[in-house]
Amino acid sequence: MSEQDRIRWEERYQSREAPRVVAAELPAVFAAFENEFPTRGRALDVACGLGSASVWLARRGMDVWGVDISATAIRRARDLAARNGVGDRCRFDVVDLDMGLPVGPSADAVVCHRFRDPRLDQTIIERLAPGGLLAISALSVVGAGPGRFRVAPGELATAFAELAVIAEGEGDGEAWVLARKVMLA
Repeated sequence: MSEQDRIRWEERYQSREAPRVVAAELPAVFAAFENEFPTRGRALDVACGLGSASVWLARRGMDVWGVDISATAIRRARDLAARNGVGDRCRFDVVDLDMGLPVGPSADAVVCHRFRDPRLDQTIIERLAPGGLLAISALSVVGAGPGRFRVAPGELATAFAELAVIAEGEGDGEAWVLARKVMLA
């Protein structure tokens, strides 16, 4: 990530008052599919922000690693995990995803909400354990105007076509895919 982008995200989180209560929840786009998410194993939350999805996954029984570029967001994510009694199930690290996804174990679930870097697509797929679940969303031009961080129509579905799609959608400025890595026979 460029230094300018890193500073922008850090300023964004620093300028917001630390919320007294941040709900531990899935991004709304995936809420209807919560039963698809594992209740044990390892999860990776890419660009985790304040850690809401990470903590939700940990409360379900998963061991979660959340990564984000903002040190402020990571501090707040750690605090959220501690306040929810899952600090021991969550690890949060400051990571510049322009350098790639950090090396780590396979994951039974990968969540990536409103962050898009096509250079990470193959690494995300490879990181998924057989049968692992990918929940990815990004800002989209579908139902919204163009923008620097908006995906083109069909971009996510094409990028993750080798996975078995459970559900997908585009509209109102957001695109998303929920898919599973096919288990080896």
